[in-house]
Amino acid sequence: MTLTWAGAPDLLQLPFGRLFRRLDRRVPENAGIVTAYTDGQVTLRSNRAKERYHEAADLSSFQGVEVGDFVVHGLDILRGSVGISDSTGAMSPVVSVCEPIGPIDPRFVSHVIRTQAATGFTKAMARGIREGGADFRRWGTLAELPIPLPSLDYQRRVCDYLDREMARIDTLIEEQQQLIELSRERRKALVEEVVFGGLDAAARSENPEPWLPPTPSHWRVGQLGFISDTLAGYAFPSDGFSSDGDHVRLLRGVNVKPGRIDWTDAVYWDSHAAPVPAAFELQAGDLVFGMDRPFVGGGVRISAISSDDLPALLLQRVMRIRPGAEGDPGYVRYVMSTDAFYDYLEPLFTGVSVPHVSEWQVRKFKMPLPPLDEQRRIARYLDTQTTKIDSLIAETERFVEFSRERRSALITAAVTGQIDLREVA
Repeated sequence: MTLTWAGAPDLLQLPFGRLFRRLDRRVPENAGIVTAYTDGQVTLRSNRAKERYHEAADLSSFQGVEVGDFVVHGLDILRGSVGISDSTGAMSPVVSVCEPIGPIDPRFVSHVIRTQAATGFTKAMARGIREGGADFRRWGTLAELPIPLPSLDYQRRVCDYLDREMARIDTLIEEQQQLIELSRERRKALVEEVVFGGLDAAARSENPEPWLPPTPSHWRVGQLGFISDTLAGYAFPSDGFSSDGDHVRLLRGVNVKPGRIDWTDAVYWDSHAAPVPAAFELQAGDLVFGMDRPFVGGGVRISAISSDDLPALLLQRVMRIRPGAEGDPGYVRYVMSTDAFYDYLEPLFTGVSVPHVSEWQVRKFKMPLPPLDEQRRIARYLDTQTTKIDSLIAETERFVEFSRERRSALITAAVTGQIDLREVA
């Protein structure tokens, strides 16, 4: 039985294995590692950031790839790791390196497979072939993937059209992403300036701590632990975790983002069946800090708990900070989001794969302490100013997401024959 893709019912569909043959190239001498990325680029790792990739010392199991080869990642096909190599080098054995044997434009096939992956077709197909997972490492599985096949002239016209349109959209996305980055830098600079300079041009005094910039002379320096009640999370046993929303949410490190709480993939705890000390119940206004991987995307994982986050219990490796009479929670949160906090903690990280800090290390952080009423004025001012910047960032991020959706929809429409290219200049 020949498989078909419902996304293009009016087009002839042929199995991938009738359009491509698998190659078995030798790895060139002194070859660099080539990677198929989820954005469709197939290139040397040296051309892109190497973060999260392990550099293999032994390439004996690897295969060679040349410029122009068609590459399908057997596991990451579901995330779009399909494309045409722009480099010569070595690739993982989980990749199929191919060349066309039929009247096809490989660019068109790349667009088709990425569209199938985005719509869930490849995942559904793999489940039908190999129960329990999506594994296209087997040539037999990949060879059955149905590819819609309009005329070669139409394929080329589609690809030329998409090359032009995607270049325009990608340029627009890049410009908007630059605006987001500039806005984040502006926000960060504003917080740094106000937290360490106050709301006026008061004279500065030198601080004895190297991570603290000079501050107004009437401010003092104090330890976070002296002005706050702190608590490290409870070691809830993982075998007691539940996905039942009727129970109490556990605040894990992954839920704490810079400036916000994200309850995606929340886990729960039946506090009635297995009660825990009341001290680990969070309250509105508490600050929480993720002690595992404390910094994400350049931001400190510090946020305030709101009433919408409650009830919630504090899990291990998350620290609760509850400022007392000498500290305003909003002000403390802003101070802990600065580079000064990072500069203090960074030398103290332990753990190679998961850098983390301890509660006592955080408690010893020395921070600038204006009078309490001035802390509150600073926090109110920064709330007003950062809200404006955050709104601009959110609006720009929505525009970027819309542009990506437009890009994806355009590709889908083009490869499934929904765009009449005779009407396209």
